[in-house]
Amino acid sequence: RRTAEALGELGCATVHEAIGRRGFAGPGIRPIQQGVRLAGPAVTVSSHPGDNLMIHAAVEVCEEGDVLVVAHTAPSTHGVFGELLATSLLARGVRALVTDAGVRDTAELRRMGFAVWSQYVSCQGTVKASAGSVNVPVVLGGVTVSPGDVVCADDDGVVVVGREEAAGALERGRERVSREDGTRARLAAGELGVDIYGLRATLETLGVEYVE
Repeated sequence: RRTAEALGELGCATVHEAIGRRGFAGPGIRPIQQGVRLAGPAVTVSSHPGDNLMIHAAVEVCEEGDVLVVAHTAPSTHGVFGELLATSLLARGVRALVTDAGVRDTAELRRMGFAVWSQYVSCQGTVKASAGSVNVPVVLGGVTVSPGDVVCADDDGVVVVGREEAAGALERGRERVSREDGTRARLAAGELGVDIYGLRATLETLGVEYVE
C-alpha cells in the first residue's frame, strides 16, 4: 500500500510514461472534483447495467486505502453510486470510486470529500436485482484491472498499474521526475526544447524549414 500511495504522489501523467504509455483508462473516465491526486489497490466489481447490487456486496471486502473499481457488462449511464454508498465506503477507509457508469449526489460527494472518477454524472436510478462478481478481472476504458492492481487517479484521469510492476513503476517514475526537474530548470533559464531534446536534426530530416 505504501508503494501505491507513492505512485499516487507522482501523478498519472508521470506514471503513464513510466510504464511505457500504458494503462490509461481513457478520456471518458473523468473526476467529479478537482485537485485530488491519489492511488490505491483495486477492489473490482463486475456489474450489470442499471444495477448496483454488487457495489453493496463489494463494500464488505473493502479495506482502508482501497480504490473501488466498478465496471459493467454493457454500457450503463445510470447513477449507480451516491452519497449513501460513499458513507459506507468512507467508514471502511476506501479512498475513491472509479466507474464506467454514472454517479449521482455529486455536490454531496464533493462536500464529503469522497473522490470519484466516472464516465457520467446521472440522476437515473438503479435496481438491486442482478448477480455479478467481486474481485475478478474487469475491463475499464479498454484497460484490464485485476484485484490488487494499483489505480492512480488525478485531474488528468485514471491509470492502472499491474500489481507485479508497481515497484518498478515507482522507481522509473521517480527517475523521470528527477530528470524533469533538471529540464525545467534549463527551460526556465531560457534554453529551447528543440536543443535540450536534440530535435533540430529531426526537424531537418522531416524537411521543416524556418521562414522569416
